[in-house]
Amino acid sequence: MNCYLLLPFMLGIPLLWPCLGATENSQTKKVQQPVGSHLRVKRGWVWNQFLVPEEMNTTSHHVGRLRSDLDNGNNSFQYKLLGAGAGSTFIIDERTGDIYAIQKLDREERSLYTLRAQVIDITTGRAVEPESEFVIKVSDINDNEPKFLDEPYEAIVPEMSPEGTLVIQVTASDADDPSSGNNARLLYSLLQGQPYFSVEPTTGVIRISSTMDRELQDEYWVIIQAKDMIGQPGALSGTTNVLIKLSDVNDNKPIFKESLYRLTVSESAPTGTSIGTITAYDNDIGENAEMDYSIEEDDSQTFDIITNHETQEGIVILKKKVNFEHQNHYGIRAKVKNHHVDEKLMKYHTEASTTFIKIQVEDVDEPPLFFLPYYIFEIFEETPQGSFVGVVSATDPDNRKSPIRYSITRSKVFNIDDNGTITTTNSLDREISAWYNLTIIATEKYNIEQISSIPVYVQVLNINDHAPEFSQYYETYVCESAGSGQVIQTISAVDRDESIEEHHFYFNLSVEDTNYSSFTIIDNQDNTAVILTNRTGFNLQEEPVFYISILIADNGIPSLTSTNTLTIHVCDCDDSGSTQTCQYQELMLSMGFKTEVIIAILICIMIIFGFIFLTLGLKQRRKQILFPEKSEDFRENIFRYDDEGGGEEDTEAFDIAELRNSTIMRERKTRKTTSAEIRSLYRQSLQVGPDSAIFRKFILEKLEEANTDPCAPPFDSLQTYAFEGTGSLAGSLSSLESAVSDQDESYDYLNELGPRFKRLACMFGSAVQSNN
Repeated sequence: MNCYLLLPFMLGIPLLWPCLGATENSQTKKVQQPVGSHLRVKRGWVWNQFLVPEEMNTTSHHVGRLRSDLDNGNNSFQYKLLGAGAGSTFIIDERTGDIYAIQKLDREERSLYTLRAQVIDITTGRAVEPESEFVIKVSDINDNEPKFLDEPYEAIVPEMSPEGTLVIQVTASDADDPSSGNNARLLYSLLQGQPYFSVEPTTGVIRISSTMDRELQDEYWVIIQAKDMIGQPGALSGTTNVLIKLSDVNDNKPIFKESLYRLTVSESAPTGTSIGTITAYDNDIGENAEMDYSIEEDDSQTFDIITNHETQEGIVILKKKVNFEHQNHYGIRAKVKNHHVDEKLMKYHTEASTTFIKIQVEDVDEPPLFFLPYYIFEIFEETPQGSFVGVVSATDPDNRKSPIRYSITRSKVFNIDDNGTITTTNSLDREISAWYNLTIIATEKYNIEQISSIPVYVQVLNINDHAPEFSQYYETYVCESAGSGQVIQTISAVDRDESIEEHHFYFNLSVEDTNYSSFTIIDNQDNTAVILTNRTGFNLQEEPVFYISILIADNGIPSLTSTNTLTIHVCDCDDSGSTQTCQYQELMLSMGFKTEVIIAILICIMIIFGFIFLTLGLKQRRKQILFPEKSEDFRENIFRYDDEGGGEEDTEAFDIAELRNSTIMRERKTRKTTSAEIRSLYRQSLQVGPDSAIFRKFILEKLEEANTDPCAPPFDSLQTYAFEGTGSLAGSLSSLESAVSDQDESYDYLNELGPRFKRLACMFGSAVQSNN
């Protein structure tokens, strides 16, 4: 059977000792009871209850003793201890059965140990008693101090709160066993925070014990202590700090810093001008310090005060124009009060703070003064140029009464004369612009720096100058099998004119369509009308499209009427009589047409690019054939210019380099009959060079090639050919390869070459004379 033994253990921790019940047998032994123990004689195990000191400083402490009633004390039995903690926490004397704890136990880490015990006969090596369990329970001692779990604590409470107001609750925890005496029973106390706060001993609730003013102190540090064992001697304790902040309430009214303010204002200042600021202060913060300034006394109604909510200042503004000649000083009284005041705190705001303001008017040369703050004029549209719009007027408020000149800024539609009369410079269209915002400037004639401006609004009044028209483009279809009276289209109209009343349109067919038409129209009297068939059956082959003229009239004065053409397509409908198939076919045809156009455009582009590439290739090939000598050394060129001009043959140039190398064989092209013009050019070409058969032959060949070449560009061109001009009577004029220097050369022969060499003869003849 199982038994439990409650044993005191280390540091005052009591242990509940379990014994193992032995099996019953025929023999019963009496064992002498130890001093201070209780003996119960049973068959099997013997268990004892021991009392040990609470504080044990030894590293090995005797817990209890196991003993079998079969043990006669001859040391023939061996005791063994098994289970979690056996050998590491607890050991047993194998001969005597005494159990010892070899390390310090902590109930907060482990409060219960379950072990097994067994007794063996040494001589036989067999178990005398069956193995059984017993439990060692660690009892609690007060070895843990209270700890606050939710640190740090911070609370906010409104200032001026009454006594007993809840602030915050603090909670401490003790790791000791709450069921073991008073080890975990806590008691709270206030170490710091009197006389404004108090704490409930058992709950830790902090309350206000005295009213507080935030303006005097806005934060308080409170220290709370928690003791276990309900505060008895030897109890353990823990503390925590609580920061308590006071939130603001509106318990202070704003007060002006000055009892008298002196301000000045110029008589030229416009209305709305800020002439100064006044300031009040409030000890409260946030929205409780927001103020509203106002005028308390102002018989003249000339000034006003607005509040700048960002700076909490009162801005004194000019509500009406002042005139130094009429009144040069003013006295007003202003007041200030909070914007947000709770009904419970109205006792602090019974009387508003006030201040007196003296305002002095300064005399200045004032600009022109208009009689009205703004002008609004009306004029009908379509009025002719120079029509009268209205008159503005301004005067010099000073004593000298300077004449006024008027002008309009940035307007091309209106003009103003020196009398302030506004006229039009162009015809007006309300549908383009219904309002014009003008700025009229008045300038003093004697002092052009004194100017004033005023807004002028011109409203263009409507006249019925736009006839109604279809509100959209209509695609209308009618089936071939349509019957008479079938609705095929609903139409509506719009009018760009503005109507005093709501627009109302009237729909009718034209006279021609009314007398004989396949369709009729019914006015729905709601600005819409329906088109109906007027006969049965239509023929797509004979009449694929109908055009009907619809007259639309408005309700304007005078009424305007427009003629609108409605196109109706005859459709080969499906069996259900739906025209959707026609609309789909029209769409596909339209898209197909667009696709064909795009394809055609792409083909044309490809052809053009192909032609360009072909032309460039042929030109490149022609250059390679006609100018094989381009890599050779080019020298002087011969040009021929036709004085007649205008055409491809205006300029011609010939490659004379071919004549320099007579061994080069050209490819002979088919010679064609030359025209009279080519022959004339040939005759002229003979005059520019020497009378040489080779030269004439080269010129003729080049003319023929230029005329018969299919790759020649269709525009005037200049071609250069290098040729020294062999065979010329004048010889070579080039300085290259010259065997005689300029000093030894005689140029007298140039005078014999004719008028063409007159210029050269003059130049070189002068050079010879200067050298001489």
